Amino acid sequence: MNKYQNFINGEWLDPLTGKWIENINPATGELIGYYPRSGKEDIAMARDAAKKAFKAWKNMPAPERAEIIYKAIDYYKANKENFAVELCNEMGKVFNECLGDVQELIDMGNFCAGEGRRNLGMITPSDSANRLAMSYREPLGVVGIITPWNYPVGMPAWKVFPALITGNTVIFKPAEDTPHSAINMIKGLEQAGIPKGVLNLVIGIGNEAGEALVEQEGVNLISFTGSTKVGTRIAEKCPSQYKRVALEMGGKNSVIVLKDADLDLAVAGIMKSVFATSGQRCASAGKIIVEKEISGELTERLINAANKLKLGKGIDPETELGPVINKVRLKNIEADVNHAVEQGANILCGGKIADEGELKNGNFFLPTFLNNISPDMEIAQKETFGPVASIITVNGPKEAIEVVNNVQYGLTGAVFTQDIDKAMIIRDEIEVGVFFINAACVGGELSTPFGGFKASGNGKREGSHAMLDIYTEWKSVYIQHRSYDYLK
Repeated sequence: MNKYQNFINGEWLDPLTGKWIENINPATGELIGYYPRSGKEDIAMARDAAKKAFKAWKNMPAPERAEIIYKAIDYYKANKENFAVELCNEMGKVFNECLGDVQELIDMGNFCAGEGRRNLGMITPSDSANRLAMSYREPLGVVGIITPWNYPVGMPAWKVFPALITGNTVIFKPAEDTPHSAINMIKGLEQAGIPKGVLNLVIGIGNEAGEALVEQEGVNLISFTGSTKVGTRIAEKCPSQYKRVALEMGGKNSVIVLKDADLDLAVAGIMKSVFATSGQRCASAGKIIVEKEISGELTERLINAANKLKLGKGIDPETELGPVINKVRLKNIEADVNHAVEQGANILCGGKIADEGELKNGNFFLPTFLNNISPDMEIAQKETFGPVASIITVNGPKEAIEVVNNVQYGLTGAVFTQDIDKAMIIRDEIEVGVFFINAACVGGELSTPFGGFKASGNGKREGSHAMLDIYTEWKSVYIQHRSYDYLK
């Protein structure tokens, strides 16, 4: 079985710890390979390399940095299908989603490379005579990036590319469940000629390599996507070192269905919102809030649609719902559902681990809808991160808004209605960073800012030009010059 390596200072290296992680296919239980279980010594080596490479990389013209990214994009395009197959094997989601993940890598790379010529500053009127006032961005230095397993290349692309194009050097710690996809991403930039030390990959477990990266001196920013619990710990540790933090964390997202909604459209949107990526998205919908007049019909339609979903290996063309990432996640989902039942919830469909036939070798949970849920129950408050959603009946839009806002999170939301006035009022009143009207609640597009309110983040936004604020400092410069009289 193959062993894979870290990428530090332009070289592929075994971990200094001498330890390895098993990478397991979540659909079959088969071993994919052994990957570094790195520690603080590996992080320190990467920090030294990144720090040494920073000045030259910062001083390289941004369009030249962009050319390296463009060359990497050509590599990703040429290997798109192979990368998607390998991503599917280690993450498990259906193959079309894996292709979309690799396409996100390509699209964000192109978008950020374009910023090599669009990273604009400002020239503003000065308060003083004969003075030029100008501002422009400068990179922070060494950036630490920690990403989750649900988008093994798409999510790193949202962080690594903006960090690089703005002149930072990078230490990238991917999720331990999906290290191979991270290696594929790095290989593209390696063959494109990225200078030694500019981009460093350190694979390891979160509470070992990830924690070491957070605590490492000389790292100027931690950009993290993951759970609110872990993100909060990172936010507590970084300020003592004057280290910046960008956090994109959890969500308990809701889809509102009003009584005038197009139910065909709503059912299709809800199924995608709940079951895409097997519910393993921070943007996934965990609550369906429906007006009582149509709750019976909508519930029946959702149960029928969920019971028809085909479970299986993501690589199989007929599969509609893949496995969850690992056994721990599988057991946690089961425990959340069982606890909801203990509190009075009804299981409408699913509600248990799928362990028949070939499914018994993987981490499969049946598509699940629950009802008899009150807004204060734990299942309505906690992020389950699996193919599970609660149906909550309300008396009207005002109550729906109250249920949506009655959580610590504020990431995404959606409403299905044919009344544009109600849609606009709900848009204004619900506390989320990303909102959909008559569309699935699935995440954002790279051309618009993505992030959440409250415990879903710390106010930073990824995507669009907003992402540049994470990885840069503004520098203002005033140039005093002589007056026109000097020429006389």
